[in-house]
Amino acid sequence: MQRRAQRDDQSDRTDRSEPGVLTDGGDRRVRRASRAGGVNRALAAAAALPVLLFAAACSSDSGSDDSAGSGGTAQADAGGSSASDPSASAAPTVQAAAFKALPKACATLSSKTLTELVPKAKAKQGTSTDPQDRASCSWSSLDNNGVKGSQFRWLNVSLLRFESDATRGAGDRLAQEYYAKQVGDAQAVAGAKGTTSQAVPGTGDQATVVRYDLKKKEGAFKQQTVVARVENVVVTVDYNGAGLAGDKTPSADTLVKAAEKAAKEAVASVRAANGEGNGGAASGGSDGKPSASASPSTSSKASSAPSASPSASPSKSAAKAAAAGASPSASRKS
Repeated sequence: MQRRAQRDDQSDRTDRSEPGVLTDGGDRRVRRASRAGGVNRALAAAAALPVLLFAAACSSDSGSDDSAGSGGTAQADAGGSSASDPSASAAPTVQAAAFKALPKACATLSSKTLTELVPKAKAKQGTSTDPQDRASCSWSSLDNNGVKGSQFRWLNVSLLRFESDATRGAGDRLAQEYYAKQVGDAQAVAGAKGTTSQAVPGTGDQATVVRYDLKKKEGAFKQQTVVARVENVVVTVDYNGAGLAGDKTPSADTLVKAAEKAAKEAVASVRAANGEGNGGAASGGSDGKPSASASPSTSSKASSAPSASPSASPSKSAAKAAAAGASPSASRKS
């Protein structure tokens, strides 16, 4: 009984111990609980680590996708911008010139026409650095009747072809501009009297004849200039006549009809040289043979304005050339 009372007294003392103070048995339980809590925390941390690593990987992949998407969008935008950028487009083009060749200038007119306009005349080929773009030929005739005087005739055919050019424009438009300039030059010849002009139907795409009188010491000259355009080629025909040493002055109307006839033949020869029609000199050129067409031009440059040579600007030099060839001394030969 005494021993049981001592054990009970010891238990009471243990129950009344100060808070935070544990007995040996309680201390063991605390240590076991502490160890169990540490293990649980370690296990929880180990379990959470893959989750954190997976989340980080997903975040990294998402950033890469976004970056790639942004880059792809930027590239697409750049590509679209480049495709729509006007500066990246091809260089502007112009319509190709219709005619690529010129006929031989001295073979543009038939032998019959030359006999009517300039009898017994010899052809004089004009000089040209590029016969595919420009060519000319002239004929000078003096029908000497001795003391009765003489009849003088001068004929010139000039051809100028314009190539299309991306900077200057289409060949036919350039030819139109030059056509207008040639007509204007013929209408503004110094010393000309009674200048008139009118359209010439049925001669190329457009044609005009300018006529006037020109007084020289050798006599009174009747000048006719026909300017015609066919596609990208301009044809200029100058024809003048005079009665020298007392011979009568030729009829201007007759000379105009002859000049218009020559212009029509020259235009037909241009077409024939490029595979169209039969050509104005199909019945025989100045040498009795059909008009020969030149080979197509391989030049890509645009023809510029004619040079200052008489063959290149016939309308201004026609009267001068006629006067030079029709000297009074020559007309008085028997």
